[in-house]
Amino acid sequence: MIPIQHINRTMLLVCAPFVGLLLYLLIAGVSVELPQFAGAPDASWKAGNDWQNVLAKLDKTKADAAQTRSTIEKYYELYSKSSVEAAAMTQTAESAAARPAAIFDSRIGAKLGGNVNRATTTSNVDLKLYTFTEPRYKGYALKVDLKTDKGMKMVLGKDKVGGSETTLEAVRRYGAVAGINAGGFADDDKTGKRFPLSTTVLGGKYVYGFEPTFEDLAFIGINTDRKLIGGKFSRQEDLDKLKPSFGATFVPILLQDGKKQNIPNQWLTSPARAPRTVVGSFKNDQLLFMVTDGNDENGHSGATLPELQDKLVTLGVKDAYNLDGGGSSSLIYDGQVINRPSDSGGRLRPLATHFLFFK
Repeated sequence: MIPIQHINRTMLLVCAPFVGLLLYLLIAGVSVELPQFAGAPDASWKAGNDWQNVLAKLDKTKADAAQTRSTIEKYYELYSKSSVEAAAMTQTAESAAARPAAIFDSRIGAKLGGNVNRATTTSNVDLKLYTFTEPRYKGYALKVDLKTDKGMKMVLGKDKVGGSETTLEAVRRYGAVAGINAGGFADDDKTGKRFPLSTTVLGGKYVYGFEPTFEDLAFIGINTDRKLIGGKFSRQEDLDKLKPSFGATFVPILLQDGKKQNIPNQWLTSPARAPRTVVGSFKNDQLLFMVTDGNDENGHSGATLPELQDKLVTLGVKDAYNLDGGGSSSLIYDGQVINRPSDSGGRLRPLATHFLFFK
């Protein structure tokens, strides 16, 4: 156990330096000044100004937003009004654009009997089929408005030179909506093959070369601008200038620039009357195919070429050409034979070329 006296002595030794320093400070009169606490700065004025600026900016932003909304609403209202007016103008323009075509169709229809038997309208072609009756013959007219180059094409019988098939067979094989016989043909008695007559163009190429016109033959076809072209050509370059896409050959030319052309005597009498197939074009480049009925090719039934010239002029056709006729005349629509074929038993004749129309 440590005596009390030892503890007291130890405390005195420990505290002695501090007591001595305190006595010295009191005797020397040294003064110690502690720094004054300035306190927190007064931020009330600055904070007040900042809040005022923030509030002012918020008010301005609100005002700008209101003005922007008002402007947007006015533009939206103007846009809506403009859209309605634009739609009305478009409808008016479309109606105005369609009106000449409607008037044209109405006039042609009236001259062909007034009633459309069948019609097909697609993005590629517009077809209207009419039946009409004249004092000496009955006929069918197919008005064609080609909208794209996919609306019409010419095909070879069974797709080969020397091949032949009926127009109905060609229509079914290609899935066409309509078909009409095209150019003439020449038979090879040794092989039994049926070849397109003279100059024939398919896909913009000559099937077996160009042949200068002879014996009043005429080339009849459609060019790359979907327009009817035709006539007599002694040089290939003259036909090439017309840019033929496809076409065949037959005889004779019926109309040029709305004027009747002289018909060779042979075609006035041999036969005088017969089933016929002709093609023409109007000033607006729409096409008109006409097929007439006849009992046979003996010259006692059907139409004469001068009668068809008169009919074409009455309809306002500009250019027109005679296609192969007689037992070759064939008009197919929606898979049905429209005309009355004149070959024995009412059969369709296998042909070397056909004009087909597609939806």
